[in-house]
Amino acid sequence: MNDDLDARWRRLHWSCRRGMRELDVLLTRYVNSCTALPNAARTRELALIEQLLELQDPELQRYLLAGGSPENPELAALVARIAAPPRLR
Repeated sequence: MNDDLDARWRRLHWSCRRGMRELDVLLTRYVNSCTALPNAARTRELALIEQLLELQDPELQRYLLAGGSPENPELAALVARIAAPPRLR
């Protein structure tokens, strides 16, 4: 990772600590998986995650744990990616 993306990733990683274990695990797991993306894709994905993390915890709970979906189609797709079960290696 370049320095800017690395610093951005660290900030997001810290922001994933929401105080609810289920959210923390889902968000942290997904942010960690972004390190494998090429720089351009990672930059776009991190921007979407930043946007998602601006939401209040009850909204995040509704979207990630209760099957709700944001109206914004890009955020809805991100929520689906985050909520998807991890793939086995």
